[in-house]
Amino acid sequence: MADTKPLLHTCLSPALLNLYDVNNSIVVIIDVLRATSTIATALYNGAKSVIPVDSVAKCIELGKKIDSITAGERDGKIAEGLKHGNSPFEYPREFIEGKTLVLTTTNGTKLMHMALERGADHIITGSFPNLSVVCDYLLSRNQNVLLGCAAWKDRVNMEDMLFAGAVINRVKNHFSINCDSSQIAATIHSDAREGLFEFIKQKNASHYHRLSDFGLEKDMKYCLTADNAAVLPFYEDGKLVVHKYLDNI
Repeated sequence: MADTKPLLHTCLSPALLNLYDVNNSIVVIIDVLRATSTIATALYNGAKSVIPVDSVAKCIELGKKIDSITAGERDGKIAEGLKHGNSPFEYPREFIEGKTLVLTTTNGTKLMHMALERGADHIITGSFPNLSVVCDYLLSRNQNVLLGCAAWKDRVNMEDMLFAGAVINRVKNHFSINCDSSQIAATIHSDAREGLFEFIKQKNASHYHRLSDFGLEKDMKYCLTADNAAVLPFYEDGKLVVHKYLDNI
């Protein structure tokens, strides 16, 4: 009998996105440190929506047109011309509830726009803070999945691979996975599951060093902790909003 399970692939870098079919897959945008962790946190804390843009100029321009909070980073620091950055701790409920966040980041928001330009029509964002919700959603849909790692300026990074592996290790029995990058991600996550922060520290992960130089260990520990922002950011009509699928299952 033919295997009727949906397919799952992992794209470890935006530079490889052209090798994958985004049209017929749920595309999960992964930028653990810190874009997709911050998106989940802002929406969990009551943000009306998050509008991802791929440049600082667009972020500032849109902020002048709509009532919103403009935020973003470049190379780990608040981008010039913006007041807010990419730390999840910048968006507590008392600040973000009911507001629109316009966000641009070095890697995550750019990857999302790349996927959109290639015709993706089903995009969600994933991070450890919403790990279980992402996995539950993928299992509920029974569709092909592409786990898209934002990486760092096209260079593969460890933390996004760890998240892809965490998803794969939870859902693999329900998907057909003939994809070496997925197997690599699952293996590295299995090796690290006793402590993700200590793992990226011990392995000298490039982004660990980059953010440590800015004193952002607290951010990293939060972004590597599962299920502290249990919402599903879903892209529709140019913005990310909380998907209501849990109300229907």
